[in-house]
Amino acid sequence: MSVQRIASRYAKSLIELAQEQNKLEAVTKDMETFKELLGNRDLYLLLKSPVVGTDKKKQIFKTLFEGKFDQLTSSFLDVLTTKVRESYMPEIVTEYLAQYKRLMHISTVTVTTATELDEKTLDAIKAKLLESKATDEKVEIVSVVDPDLIGGFVLEFDDKIYDASLASKLDGLKRQFRDNLYISQVSN
Repeated sequence: MSVQRIASRYAKSLIELAQEQNKLEAVTKDMETFKELLGNRDLYLLLKSPVVGTDKKKQIFKTLFEGKFDQLTSSFLDVLTTKVRESYMPEIVTEYLAQYKRLMHISTVTVTTATELDEKTLDAIKAKLLESKATDEKVEIVSVVDPDLIGGFVLEFDDKIYDASLASKLDGLKRQFRDNLYISQVSN
């Protein structure tokens, strides 16, 4: 079975259980925290390690997360470890958060600009996106700064990219001049 299919099934099961037990928000908060913790290389390697035994991993998870995560989340981690599926946890967390956003009708939009945007500008972008009906009912904006854009912005959401950056426009002009037969014949 593919990693994506495994992650999808476990994520779906956790969401359904969390809904049944009215713990959806608590479990989602735990999953967001876990995703941040996966940035720690040691934890990531522990999850992926076939050398560290199941009992040792359970003991480490209990020490790290007991009292900090909801009981449902802790039980879920225990089940994954018992079934030797903890190595899929990074993918499960990512899939869980994606399924949660679909369930709650949240679109994540990445706005990349050459300089940092203020809250007023981000709110205006959010309002325009909601007004356009191109996104879901709620919009979550992730702001990224890339000085190589020179100016303008790039919007990414739902596998779509709208590139209104100055770097992109300059690149387009270079291509037009390079591909223009008349200009290349005159210069010879």
